[in-house]
Amino acid sequence: MNKMKIASYIILIASVLAILYALIFNPADWIVYAIAIVCIPFLVLSFGLLTMSKPIKEEEEERREEPFTGY
Repeated sequence: MNKMKIASYIILIASVLAILYALIFNPADWIVYAIAIVCIPFLVLSFGLLTMSKPIKEEEEERREEPFTGY
């Protein structure tokens, strides 16, 4: 596993735990707002990075030959 996948998994797990904490334990309003502002975008970002890191079978060889340069 590369560093990007590991970091994405860590961010995903931390975001899910923080969101569950806000839902279950009912903290103060400002804590819920802070979790919503920070953790929900991180959840979406890490999920997107994980899904994009898995190559399609047709692209596996192409990714090995040349690095990703962006669109």
